[in-house]
Amino acid sequence: MKTLYYGGTILPLDGKGTPQSLLVDDGKIQAAGDLDDLRALAKNARCVNLEGKALLPAFLDGHSHITALAQTLGLAQLSGCRSIEEIGCRLRDFREKWKIPAGQWVIGFGYDQNDLKERRHPTAADLDAFLSDCPAMVTHTSGHMGAVNSLGLKELGITRDTAEPEGGKIGRLEDGCPNGYLEEAAFTNMGSRIPRDPEASLTNLRRAEEVYFSHGITTIHEGLAREPEWSLLETAASKGLLRGDVAAYIDIKDSAGLLELHREYFGRYKNHLKIAGYKLFLDGSPQGRTAWVTEPYLNGEPDYRGYPIYQDNQVLEFLEKAQRENVQIVTHCNGDAAADQLLRCYRKAYEEYGRDIRPVMIHAQLLRAEQMPALRELGMLASFFVAHVYHWGDIHVQNFGWERASQISPAKAALENGVIFDFHQDSPVIPPNMLETLWCAVCRRTKSGTILGENQRLTPEEALQAITANAAYALFEEHSKGTLSPGKQADLVILDRSPLSCPAEKLKDLRVLETIKDGETVYTAN
Repeated sequence: MKTLYYGGTILPLDGKGTPQSLLVDDGKIQAAGDLDDLRALAKNARCVNLEGKALLPAFLDGHSHITALAQTLGLAQLSGCRSIEEIGCRLRDFREKWKIPAGQWVIGFGYDQNDLKERRHPTAADLDAFLSDCPAMVTHTSGHMGAVNSLGLKELGITRDTAEPEGGKIGRLEDGCPNGYLEEAAFTNMGSRIPRDPEASLTNLRRAEEVYFSHGITTIHEGLAREPEWSLLETAASKGLLRGDVAAYIDIKDSAGLLELHREYFGRYKNHLKIAGYKLFLDGSPQGRTAWVTEPYLNGEPDYRGYPIYQDNQVLEFLEKAQRENVQIVTHCNGDAAADQLLRCYRKAYEEYGRDIRPVMIHAQLLRAEQMPALRELGMLASFFVAHVYHWGDIHVQNFGWERASQISPAKAALENGVIFDFHQDSPVIPPNMLETLWCAVCRRTKSGTILGENQRLTPEEALQAITANAAYALFEEHSKGTLSPGKQADLVILDRSPLSCPAEKLKDLRVLETIKDGETVYTAN
């Protein structure tokens, strides 16, 4: 069915001005231009008067984990906890609400030790005080670390004799017994062993998709797909449950075989699901003090710089595999030392094979200005978690000092150096709120109200480019998404007003009123 939009601000973001109207037909954009001209093409069309609202391309996710977000929707929510006691009370209340019997897992998500009065992570002893007859786990908001209680340690088989995995740490008491805290690979490897309910997982996946739609996002990432994540997504796709497009990145370390087993999904959508490439991790998180940096962290162990997950020879092997197979690879790098490792190893792989696979440096929080030319030379993109400025900017000042912290998510430096970049929220770390991210990129204001890195501020136009056209380019989808150009998919978002006429400080208050995928409404605010 044809639909003609008019009567508001239409922002195609294609550099060709602002047309009076937009015509959509059969899930595609047919034309944009003067209203009188399009009326002639719009016979029997549904006419939508925007009544002064703004119509834009739908937003594209730069990096997140839809299956992890889905999983957290069925967990105790720990965001905003101010003490370890509050964490324990929320877990206990969650268990009582859902009548979880003894012996079954109770899991919570979203605490941040930076917000707790104790300024530390929970331990098994802390959790035992609230849950002693069932295994329990709490996950840090970054997803990089967490803690389990004593029964949880027993269920996971973690003892004094358990060796620390490469790229991870097991917290220990003075006698060597585990204290319940798990970090990086020690946490992610163990957490993946907790059983999941398949039907509940599908229900929560649909709920998670609705969360993205409510923020104007119609193309969604699965940023780390192993067998459980892929199985859930493929099941949902085969049942016709996906309405947004989901681009999955396969864990190159342990699950690379999934790409060959499911080749029909590689590089193209099948029932709204595709395999976009490989995913690699090189370090941890800056707010968790596990990101690998060249200069030491402040206010802690002297000379502590975080740590790498792999040595160079291992990283080179992964990158050569991606180049050899002509498969895109996206790599988690928060610290500048991790970024250095990626750049030097990728340069060797690129010089060997020379394939343009549009590699993406994910997060790139502490990327230095002098590293930018190397990204441009190698055709490497950056995906910045720029909302860190607001959510953890004040913490970064404590961890790194003003000079380094003020340059996190250096989007303006990337722009000035010709590096293509997009933005993300790494959901479920924070909700996939693109309008908050837009505000963060433009204003760069922390929770305390401090402007962090004024020289890295973008204009609203530049920030919008990152979450539309640039994000489409990062997915090799620039010919079908990212602008309101004729022939592209009718993936649209209607906002209550235009981001280009809104005061910068009010960008975060913009509202998504309607989200449209392939010409069909998938979300309305009412």
